[in-house]
Amino acid sequence: MKFKRILLKLSGESLMGNKQFGIDNDRLTQYANQIKEIHAMGIEIAIVIGGGNIFRGVQAEEGGMDRTHGDYMGMLATMINSMALQASLESVGLKTRLQSAIEMKEIAEPYVRRRAVRHLEKGRVVIFGAGTGNPFFTTDSAASLRAIEINADVILKGTRVDGIYTADPEKDPSATKYDVITFDDAYSRGLKVMDMTAFTLCKENDLPIIVFDMDTPGNLQRLLLGEQVGTIVRN
Repeated sequence: MKFKRILLKLSGESLMGNKQFGIDNDRLTQYANQIKEIHAMGIEIAIVIGGGNIFRGVQAEEGGMDRTHGDYMGMLATMINSMALQASLESVGLKTRLQSAIEMKEIAEPYVRRRAVRHLEKGRVVIFGAGTGNPFFTTDSAASLRAIEINADVILKGTRVDGIYTADPEKDPSATKYDVITFDDAYSRGLKVMDMTAFTLCKENDLPIIVFDMDTPGNLQRLLLGEQVGTIVRN
């Protein structure tokens, strides 16, 4: 097992399950059980989750709202998802801590890097909410930044697709999957792995990203046991 400390990046949309909006409790429970499996392996786990199932900052601009205002609303959406995930993880017996980049002392600790690392060392699952706390940065960027700050070995980006393809496999049946690709190749081929800010942070800090299908139960554990699951992006 190559990875001791991971950062798991989940999209808000994935929490919808088969719903059109909001949070599907069955999907939440499925994720919690997968996370419990890898926690039992002794892996230290940090999580960043998006807010797209509730609100996206870019939506706000389309409706004439100021982007900064919209991005802060998006950060609050990530906190709702983070609290839901925290409750689900605790219901399966895991100890968790939720840290927020925006002060919300009634519901979360403020983000403090040293404290986050200490929680991880003690076996607690740490959830980082509210993105970076700054507008114009996505939760992908928050995931990359936090992963680098806590010295994670890898970012695991859980999606509904089982890796990175030459084209969108949902639109192009001839698309083929990469098992391994370099940051430079992914960039030159215009493959959407993460947004450019997040991608550049990972490349410059030599932090690999593995894109995999989180919706298939057991995938997370198989990946961490060394099986070929998803696509790895590295220098």
